[in-house]
Amino acid sequence: MFKKFTLFILLSSLIFASDFAHIKLQSTYYIDSDEIYISHIIKDAPRNKQIYKITEGRYTKRVKSQELLKLLKENGYRDILAETSYVKFVKKSPINTSNIVNYLKLYYQRHYRKIEIKDIKVQSRGFLESLPKNYIIEIRDDAYLAKDGILSIKTPKNKKIYFNFIIDAKVFVYTTKETLARSTALSALNTIKKSIILDKFMAKPIEDLEIMPLESRHHLQKDSIITSRDVEILSMIKRNQSVNVSMDSKNMSITFSARALKDAKMGDTITVEKANGTRLKVVVIGKNRAILK
Repeated sequence: MFKKFTLFILLSSLIFASDFAHIKLQSTYYIDSDEIYISHIIKDAPRNKQIYKITEGRYTKRVKSQELLKLLKENGYRDILAETSYVKFVKKSPINTSNIVNYLKLYYQRHYRKIEIKDIKVQSRGFLESLPKNYIIEIRDDAYLAKDGILSIKTPKNKKIYFNFIIDAKVFVYTTKETLARSTALSALNTIKKSIILDKFMAKPIEDLEIMPLESRHHLQKDSIITSRDVEILSMIKRNQSVNVSMDSKNMSITFSARALKDAKMGDTITVEKANGTRLKVVVIGKNRAILK
């Protein structure tokens, strides 16, 4: 009986420990009180207790990550990881950030044609008793490329107050089905459209391939998310290709072939060369098609 009980305790401890092996310490935790509990780090912690307290008159507490990991381990929470040297606990400000949240919602909706926003959290970087009545919200032009960031509000007296924000959302992107060489036309044959959680992009992802024909600007690996840096408008004519040139008048229509002297996109004006060496200016109207200018 004693052996069975010991085995049960051992198995329970292993299961308990494994439940938290995936947890990583955040660099900042926002809390509602001066007392800091394990549950602020581990949601619904089964062995919850107070581990720190913010000093009276202050609104933050900064501790070493290794010190916190040791404290958690002593309370049965093992294998938790830390990615930063310090962890900061910040007391939440009793302010209404709904205007800022709405601003962020509209901001992301302007930059993504189809975005599914589940939640937006905004926290002041310092403790605030209240927000000013009037202010202007300022944010980086490329902030929409990431799920989190920093914005500020500017008061009529030009004072700036900074906030951290994080958005939980999904956006549509295109990924490559296979490795693509440079100047490959993009289509449903070599790309796939999917919805992914917004994390961080180096450039804006392509959301719709049907608006205009596109081609790869450089070599793309399989399963790559296709962004604006990776594409350009599809070339209708390639250098040295044969081009069908039309010349229309009131009484007749003439078509002849000529060699393109450069790559060209729809609407471009380029020079072509006939077999006899004559060079002409033409306007691109389609795939390997042009009209005399």
